[in-house]
Amino acid sequence: MEEIGHFIGGNRIAGTSGRSQDVMQPMDGSVRARVALASRAEVRQAVENALAAQPAWAATNPQRRVRVLIKFLELVHREYDALAELLAREHGKTIPDARGDIQRGLEVVEVCIGAPHMMKGEFTEGAGPGIDVYSMRQPLGVVAGITPFNFPAMIPLWKIAPALACGNAFILKPSERDPSVPMRLAELFLEAGLPAGVLNVVNGDKEAVDAILDDPDIKAVGFVGSTPIAKYIYSRATASGKRAQCFGGAKNHLIIMPDADMDQTVDALIGAGYGSAGERCMAVSVAVPVGKETGDRLVERLLPRVESLKVGPSTDAGADFGPLVTREALERVKSYVDLGVEEGAKLLVDGRDFKMQGYENGFYMGGCLFDDVKPHMRIYNEEIFGPVLSIVRADTYEEALRLPNEHEYGNGVAIFTRDGDAARDFAARVNVGMVGVNVPIPVPIAYYTFGGWKASAFGDLNQHGHDAFRFYTKTKTVTSRWPSGIKDGAEFVIPTMR
Repeated sequence: MEEIGHFIGGNRIAGTSGRSQDVMQPMDGSVRARVALASRAEVRQAVENALAAQPAWAATNPQRRVRVLIKFLELVHREYDALAELLAREHGKTIPDARGDIQRGLEVVEVCIGAPHMMKGEFTEGAGPGIDVYSMRQPLGVVAGITPFNFPAMIPLWKIAPALACGNAFILKPSERDPSVPMRLAELFLEAGLPAGVLNVVNGDKEAVDAILDDPDIKAVGFVGSTPIAKYIYSRATASGKRAQCFGGAKNHLIIMPDADMDQTVDALIGAGYGSAGERCMAVSVAVPVGKETGDRLVERLLPRVESLKVGPSTDAGADFGPLVTREALERVKSYVDLGVEEGAKLLVDGRDFKMQGYENGFYMGGCLFDDVKPHMRIYNEEIFGPVLSIVRADTYEEALRLPNEHEYGNGVAIFTRDGDAARDFAARVNVGMVGVNVPIPVPIAYYTFGGWKASAFGDLNQHGHDAFRFYTKTKTVTSRWPSGIKDGAEFVIPTMR
């Protein structure tokens, strides 16, 4: 069986903590590998390698740094198929979905090729008598990312690429559930010309996370995961003087106006609600039809589509979605469906008893559809993270708008309508960070920033786009005057530009 250790100082090394855990293959429930769980000493080893390598990397001019990113893109495309299969086997998503995971990460790498422009400061000549003022962006030093299981390529790349482009060294702590793709990406960065030690990968659990949060030489931490953990990481990181951007849970609504194209809407809900078995922070988990007739038409069209969803192993290119990531995740999602029935929601499609022939030990679940879900129910208020869609009916547009506005989470939201006035009003008034208009999963393209509001995000800056370069750099402002032979004498008041 494969033993997965860590990637430190440019090499794969075995774990020394004596602790490890199984890496599963969700489609058949088998154990693929054992992954080492890092101790504090191993995390510190990675930090020391990063500290040693970072100054020379920061001194490398930005254009040369991005040449490494360009070469990395070439190498990933060389291994695209192998990476996608590896990702699918450890996560459970289908291979086409795994390819999308990789591609969305590469799009951020592509944007980071513009780092020489993004790193430019400002200059003002003659700001005062013989005085020029200019600013510069400089790397923070050693930074870290703690990334989730559901996007083992995309989210590490969202964090690694801008951090490296800015001249930082990076410590990655990926999910211990599917660590193989992050490890391989680190090797490809090295092959692309990244100096050894600039990028290190430590696999682990809470002990490794706490070591990252407490280490005084790590200057910033990025995280994606559940809201309770996001709160924990944000508070502990900032208490130790670090910058932190932490992204948490979601409950994404899709509002369906009476004039919406119902075929387009149902297609959107099927893909956005059930794709990747619902294990996406931007999955649509709540459909909100406005008016009884709209709700009835929605159910009529949606019901047979959910019943006919094709669930299959990760290697089945024709499957709509594959298994959940672990047996624990499967049981958790099933327990939420049980809870919804107890709470009085109407379960129209029940996927709890789904079994995949030939893969009976896999972590499979069919699509579930609830109707008549009420805002007081836990299945509405809590993130389920599985193939479960809830219909919450609203009598009016204003009632529909209140639902995402008053919800704890504020990650993503969408409205489907043909009415431009309604769409414009919704986009302006909804209290959510990312909004789609006839787009079900409003993940911004890579040169805009990604980030939710309310309990979905902690920190002042978002992921990728301009905010990534702001997060991974500090601004230094220089005010300069060269001696001209004029003696002004001492001044005892605050300098002004009069």
